Amino acid sequence: MTSTSNGLREIDIAREAALLEAESSVGNLRFDGEKVGAHLGIDNESQEYETHFFATSLTGYPDWRWAVTLARIDGESAPTVCDVVLLPGPDALLPPKWIPYTERVRPEDVTPGTLVPTNPDDERLVPGYAALPSDEELDPAQLWELGLGRVRVLSPIGRDLASDRWINGEYGPDSEFAKNAPKACASCAFFLPIAGSLRSGFGVCANGVSPADGHVVAVNYGCGAHSEALVLG
Repeated sequence: MTSTSNGLREIDIAREAALLEAESSVGNLRFDGEKVGAHLGIDNESQEYETHFFATSLTGYPDWRWAVTLARIDGESAPTVCDVVLLPGPDALLPPKWIPYTERVRPEDVTPGTLVPTNPDDERLVPGYAALPSDEELDPAQLWELGLGRVRVLSPIGRDLASDRWINGEYGPDSEFAKNAPKACASCAFFLPIAGSLRSGFGVCANGVSPADGHVVAVNYGCGAHSEALVLG
């Protein structure tokens, strides 16, 4: 883009622009040493634009650098300073990617009085009127009786997510209790199948001495409190 002499001149122009920015920001920025250090390189974005990078000693921001973008209409015109900013270098310490609250919240975060709103376009839910009879957990006549139907119901995606959590959770077939159980929940008198499309896979334990009492359990979960467990003596 430029000859060697022009290149050196543009570095000087870019350095001066970075120095001016550092001086004007002196009330907001603190430096451990040289405000504008060595020239670190050039990014030739196009024939009209190029960005010069300079080292800096900004307190608390190791490996950040000045980025000064210059513009030139043609090879004969003087360069113009377009922008001067501080940018992180390849080894700079950066904050983790921001995750929305609704994706970060965990069950243990929900305490009495806590509200966890759902998005209008939450893929786990569909409008109640859009649910097919085969998709819904209630009989359609029950659902809309007296106009008291729910505004939204679980979508197939929502049910799949719940099923995955339950089958891989504490009361699924891979738990230590299940691996050491004499029989599975499916044959236990205390097993109450849930209604709807998940009936064949899950139920609720109704045995007061079971560690799973009151919890959703997989049909192939099990514990030592199975109704048909017998002690042979």
